Parts: sequence; C-alpha cells; structure tokens
Amino acid sequence: MNSKHVAVLMGGFSSERPVSLSSGNACADALEAFGHRVTRVDVGRDIASVLSALKPDVCFNALHGPYGEDGAIQGILEYLEIPYTHSGVLASALAMDKAQAKLVAAAAGIPVAEARVVDRFEIGNVHPMRPPYVVKPVREGSSFGVVIVKADQSHPPQVISSAEWKYGDRVMVERYIAGREFTCGVMGDTALGVTEIIPQGHAFYDYDSKYVKGGSRHVLPAEISPNIYQKIQRLALEAHRAIGCRGVSRSDFRFDDSRSEDGELIWLEVNTQPGMTPTSLVPEMAVHAGYTFGEFLNWLVEDASCSR
Repeated sequence: MNSKHVAVLMGGFSSERPVSLSSGNACADALEAFGHRVTRVDVGRDIASVLSALKPDVCFNALHGPYGEDGAIQGILEYLEIPYTHSGVLASALAMDKAQAKLVAAAAGIPVAEARVVDRFEIGNVHPMRPPYVVKPVREGSSFGVVIVKADQSHPPQVISSAEWKYGDRVMVERYIAGREFTCGVMGDTALGVTEIIPQGHAFYDYDSKYVKGGSRHVLPAEISPNIYQKIQRLALEAHRAIGCRGVSRSDFRFDDSRSEDGELIWLEVNTQPGMTPTSLVPEMAVHAGYTFGEFLNWLVEDASCSR
C-alpha cells in the first residue's frame, strides 16, 4: 500500500458539525490503522492557510452541510491543488440544492415528486400545495427543518414563517410520498446494496432517527422484490452520473406499495457526503459488498483527485 499523509477535514460550522466530528474521527482512526499518516483538521475560516502549511498528500472530506458539501471547500482544495475525496465543485453545489438537483434528475428520466420552491413568508396561512406535503429547506442536510404536513391539517405549520426558523428563506414544498424508505449507495461506477430504513419511534427518518442510538433499523439487503431492488440500484447510479458525483454518493427513495406490488418509486435526493462512521449507511453497504471499513476508506483515498 502507498502510505499517504491524509488530512481528515471535519467539524466545520454548519448545523451538522457534531455529525461531521463523529464521521471524521471514525475515518481518522480507521485510516491510521490502515497505515496512513493522518492529521485531523477541525475546519475553520482559516482552512486555506492551515492546509497550505500542512501540505497533505490528500484531503479526506468528512464535512457535512453548508461549506462542506456545497462546493465551497471543494473550490478551496482546487485552488490549493490538493487532491480530495468525494464529489467536485459543481456536483457538490448542485446536489446540495435540492430543487436544482431534482430538475437535473427529472431531465435524466428519474422519477421525482411534484414540488415547487417558495419564499417561506409567502406560505402564511394558505397551503402552497394540497396536503399532504413536505416542506424542506432547499440547502440543508440531515433532515434539519423538514416538516410533514398531514392531509387533515387546516393550515401550514406556523414555525416555517416564524423567527425560530433558521434554515434559510427558500423552501421546497414537495408532494408527500407514503410508504417505505430505501437508500442505495454508489461507489465509483457501481451501485451498492439497497437498505430499507425503518425509523423506530419517529414519524420519518429525521435527525434523531439518523443519529440517536436505536432511532432506526437498517435492513440490508432490503426485503423487496428483485425488480424493485434492481430498479433502485439503477436509479441511484443514474442520479450519481447525471449530477456528476465522484467517489461515493447515496440516493434516497420512497416506495409506496400500498396499491400494487410495482407501486410508486420516487427518488428524493442524492447525498454527496454521506455519514462515515462504521455503522453509517454507506459503510454498511460497502461491508456488505466485501470491503472492510478500512479498505473502503482507503479506496476513497486512492480515488482522490483534483478537477473532479
């Protein structure tokens, strides 16, 4: 193995800082055990000067949320000519904007739910769409700010237009898809296994069900018909390619099979910086595909480059 000096970028200053620290430290531990020289970097506003002095061979991007997966850090790394993992500037920025990513996916023939982007103050007391629907911040991750509006609600949730809201003024209103939650990772040009996510004690796969112990159950491989399983893999790979992702990504889906076996399969979004603890979804998929956690992370290090 070609040992490298790897700077693991973690922390940062988005809402997902705690998740990033967890991912980053898990990756740093595993990369050290695999034989790399690792420097853990808690990313601040001075990251360009820090990396200029550090001069790593590779930056392993374990950041989540704005500035870490929206093209910002990727642009700095391109400017410094330091090879880095995961997606490049354009794909990162595009995937982070849920509305724009949906337009690209739809143009590629990937099934998406009807949606519109509105200013949160325009919602007021009038439903922007016939309920049930979901309100999502356009540029957030980890389900921050996601609100499900049920069919019997007489008006939109007041929190969206209140001073408590801290997720930006542009929100996406999307038709609610009932049914089951599935996700599928892509590694290079290969779709990994399909996982069903079953929240435990939560209405949907929210922040707590993602990151609190016992918040959700992962079923891998998902117990669905082979044709739906393969369709999810195909659509995840198509989304990865259409948006221009590199390294690894993870696409999320909803599947409503209440009316027929074929049901309605809808692509929700692609995540270019999926969680990277050993029990996170994509590392679980990689282990299922035959990699150890260390081998999976080393693959990402070897895949790192500029001009991604």
